[in-house]
Amino acid sequence: MRPIIGIPLRCARLEDNRPIMILGETIRLTIQKAGGIMFPIIPVQNVNYVETRNKDFPPLQDEEKQLLKKMLSHCDGIIFPGGKKFTPQDRYLLQCAIDMKIPVLGICLGMQMMACHNSDVVIDENKPSEINHFQETEDALTHEVSISKDSKLYNILKEEKIKVNSFHRRHILNPKEYNVIARSSDGLIEAIEYPSDVFNVGLQWHPEISYDFDINSKKIIDYFINECSKNKEEPEKKVRKYNNRR
Repeated sequence: MRPIIGIPLRCARLEDNRPIMILGETIRLTIQKAGGIMFPIIPVQNVNYVETRNKDFPPLQDEEKQLLKKMLSHCDGIIFPGGKKFTPQDRYLLQCAIDMKIPVLGICLGMQMMACHNSDVVIDENKPSEINHFQETEDALTHEVSISKDSKLYNILKEEKIKVNSFHRRHILNPKEYNVIARSSDGLIEAIEYPSDVFNVGLQWHPEISYDFDINSKKIIDYFINECSKNKEEPEKKVRKYNNRR
């Protein structure tokens, strides 16, 4: 059976300015091509996720946490996608995934959330650089990153340098609990990894966008999906694992 990949919905607006929550079509198609099935994780707090600023979100209540844990228990892996902002829901889902030993892939904003999920948010604006960190088209790779040989990412790709796409105007400064495993030539952090046996990797670039034409992007996504396939369990067992680690 195909692994079920949870994905928190992201904020957006329609052309008439109405707020909506979305799951990007590119990531849905890519995960399906790789053999997974997307499972949207909806917002649970009674606030307008589009209008509310990051710092103004109220803390999650116990009932809301139980709802998120229930949704996550049906997932064999979770992807934290790109977007404009993350919320207390993202932070809680990540901690649950770590506790339940569920594979995690963070992309762009998702990686930035992972870097500061259990600490103050420290994300800085990109400064002028010889590297273009926000390319105009989606059909190309724009700059190199150097990968630490002591990382899961290197074990997957067997390359110390690869080219990636880039669509971000901010970057992380200190990933706290995560190890830095890749940087661009101008020093920005491009990938992080949680120190555990379970796949838990954040990337500043978008492998789902370049999956069809870049072998390294395909290797990353395919490896993640394969790890999720190994993680298939009944939801009740996952919840018991989580409760036993509390």
